Amino acid sequence: MANVETTLKAATTTIDGALGAALVDYGSGMALGTVGGGKDLDLAVAAAGNTDVVRAKVRTMDMLGLKDEIEDILITLGNQYHLIRLLKGRGSSGFFLYLALDRGRANLAMARHQLKSIEAELEI
Repeated sequence: MANVETTLKAATTTIDGALGAALVDYGSGMALGTVGGGKDLDLAVAAAGNTDVVRAKVRTMDMLGLKDEIEDILITLGNQYHLIRLLKGRGSSGFFLYLALDRGRANLAMARHQLKSIEAELEI
């Protein structure tokens, strides 16, 4: 099992095109850890903003009566992909992994697959 720092480092070093990653508590909107980012990608702001996205989608699913789970949410920008993966493991509900990718260098299908594998090793 991997801790938060190890998990986020693995995401940013093994996933091609990774610009930054965060583990976020979507109850509070706070990032429990971040790796990468920079002046053009403030991961604390991204964590808070994407918390609103997750809450809105969960609320919409409830209103629609959908009895399913969100695996991930993809936001496609002109130059980036933003991938939000809700955690499902024991003791990890209420958290999501956020990964920002350079669209020109990333393979989205491979990034989703790798993030799922990385999530399986995470222990909160």
